[in-house]
Amino acid sequence: MFDRRLIENFDWGFLGMIFLICATGLVILYSAVTAGYDGTGLHVLFKKQAIWMGAGFVIMMGSLVIDFRELDKLNLFIFILCVGLLVSTYFFGQMGGGSRRWLVLGFVRVQPSELMKISLIISLASVYSDNLSQEGLGFRNLIKPAVLCLIPFGLIVNQPDLGTGLLLLLIAGSITLFVKVEKKVFFTLAGIGLSIVPLVWFFGLKEYQKGRILTFLDPDRDPLGAGYHIIQSKIAIGSGMITGKGFLEGTQNALNFLPEQHTDFILSVLAEEWGLVGCGVLLALYFILLFWGLNIAYACRNMFGSILAFGITTMIFWQIFINIGMVMGLMPVVGVPLPLISYGGSSVVTNMVGFGILLNISMRKFTSS
Repeated sequence: MFDRRLIENFDWGFLGMIFLICATGLVILYSAVTAGYDGTGLHVLFKKQAIWMGAGFVIMMGSLVIDFRELDKLNLFIFILCVGLLVSTYFFGQMGGGSRRWLVLGFVRVQPSELMKISLIISLASVYSDNLSQEGLGFRNLIKPAVLCLIPFGLIVNQPDLGTGLLLLLIAGSITLFVKVEKKVFFTLAGIGLSIVPLVWFFGLKEYQKGRILTFLDPDRDPLGAGYHIIQSKIAIGSGMITGKGFLEGTQNALNFLPEQHTDFILSVLAEEWGLVGCGVLLALYFILLFWGLNIAYACRNMFGSILAFGITTMIFWQIFINIGMVMGLMPVVGVPLPLISYGGSSVVTNMVGFGILLNISMRKFTSS
């Protein structure tokens, strides 16, 4: 029998916030791809993004039909499926930007590493919800989560895609701290992490990855090469000042000085055209979205749902944090898109799936088992 509480608890405000950010993203993307565009009609990238957002909304609303608790039962199947897709990229993946990250499935190009974010969150929520302790989790409790995290991390870093790999570690670390670990475990892991930094630098990173870090520390060491992205991004952000130059009036964007302006550096387009005011509005929308997600996690009576909601909210937060730090020159350039703003079908769909799960949890927050 249909439960009326599902309709009564539907979070229309959260859905409206997602619509608003998506609309903002399309406006910014339109400017990023149209300024300096000599073609006729809408730019093909804008049309593709609009289609992906439409598809994402359909998937998001479709995900509400199934109770989120079913994901707990399906977590292993979902994880194996996503790992299988990651492995497939080594044999059938399409090259792009020096890495093999994409699979072509019919007329759709999918980036499995994006889908892996949701899969890992579901798997960790399932494991942790069954092993909670008031004293905190010990080393034995963290063996399975560590394996679940390191398998996709290794596959993604070897594509190579260091940005998404590190993002998985940040998401997993945030969820682990949320469920609580013993103090000795925390300090031991922190010490191990710091001690392996030199090993990662000398044996784990490729030369171009080292170059990105060195360029982050000193962009002027290679202003026409590795440092070009950061320097041009800073120029675009600074030239926007308080209110910006106006819609479609950004010269860094129109004259193609700003690289990757429709993907990783789309925030620089917003800053140049709408200034500090425009960036402030977008950050305010993001803040409300994240606060809403945390509130859904807090209100849920089901522990699996609570951890799941926190994990998805954390995924959105780290993408925002890393992208903003990257375009401002506060972090190395690692290729993390800005949620619902940057161009990218896999990123849009992944985030929409995450929002669908949050809406699902919010609708069923009254359930406790």
